[in-house]
Amino acid sequence: MTRTPTNLTTWQVLRLLWHLPNFFKLYWRLFTDRRVPLRAKAILVAAVLYVLDPIDLLPDFLFPFFGMLDDLAVCIFAARWFISLCPPDVVQEQVREISEE
Repeated sequence: MTRTPTNLTTWQVLRLLWHLPNFFKLYWRLFTDRRVPLRAKAILVAAVLYVLDPIDLLPDFLFPFFGMLDDLAVCIFAARWFISLCPPDVVQEQVREISEE
């Protein structure tokens, strides 16, 4: 069985960094949109609280690199889950509005 590499190329990383402000705009607009269910919004709030909470699953001072990785993993997981729970038409509408700015 052949596995495709999951490493990002330099170009992909640069594109991600370039679009990062738009991702933040999208998440904020979806978070403040009344059509998005409350449970989706609760996932984002829980992720932010987890990152800000001084008690970590892997403490940063004991495992400096891995302590940050669990925070990053929680953020990525929550962000993807949030988008999957948002109504697709609302997400598309917000993406369209951001791209028109």
